[in-house]
Amino acid sequence: MINNTITWNSIEGNKPLAVTAIHNGNLLRKDIAEKMLISKIERLREEDPFTGELTSIGETRIIANYSRFQVDFNRPRNKAIYIKPEDAWGLNVWNEKPTCEIIESSLREYDAFYAEAKRIFSKMEENFGYFVVFDLHSYNHLREGRDGLPADPELNPEVNIGTGTVNKEIWAPLVNRFISDLKNYNYFGRSLDVRENIKFKGGQFSKWIHETFPQSGCSLSIEFKKFFMDEWSGIPDLAQLQEIRMALESTVPGVLEELKKLGAKW
Repeated sequence: MINNTITWNSIEGNKPLAVTAIHNGNLLRKDIAEKMLISKIERLREEDPFTGELTSIGETRIIANYSRFQVDFNRPRNKAIYIKPEDAWGLNVWNEKPTCEIIESSLREYDAFYAEAKRIFSKMEENFGYFVVFDLHSYNHLREGRDGLPADPELNPEVNIGTGTVNKEIWAPLVNRFISDLKNYNYFGRSLDVRENIKFKGGQFSKWIHETFPQSGCSLSIEFKKFFMDEWSGIPDLAQLQEIRMALESTVPGVLEELKKLGAKW
């Protein structure tokens, strides 16, 4: 089942795995674009380009089309609109403050997104008993410029797995299996640097999943450092992007196996 909206697209499949890319989009509504100071390329630097393409590893997918600068689905509702520079990495987002009408329109999109996510995940809970969400993101590591010093690799793994709100009493075997399988993937003759809760522990979307489906849902917030692209131009290394997709895909059989051990049925 395919559900297309202006703000996001969703596809529903027949397995208990959903793959989401809620910061994938770069589009803006006309009313917001007219008041926005920040450029498209500056926005792109803080968005998660190409994560939408990575969702192809799953049958159930949710992909955002519009920018997090319009509404950020991974923040609490009262912080989902970036108003001040401190809300957006010190960036001056607006040439004039957004009106109440603009903010209310964006918050309606926020509410509609979460209503749709709840519908999809409730159906997965009903059909399978348990489900897992791969919540895909990417992050910058060259904030001092293309030729500047990269962020300390000890604190910035190639893949950060955020599990800060995961109930480990239920999900520890699945989390460990996922991380092990991703580490063991042969990535151009080496292992990816995959670590848990180093850079990020997961955002509002994963937290909401765990609060809304406390016994049945597990969201892994998977953050790829932008080593697979030029984060300043937005140009990807297509070979690496494809290999990352294959690395993620290699974890799916193990995750499904762990779900069956918990009692999931499909």
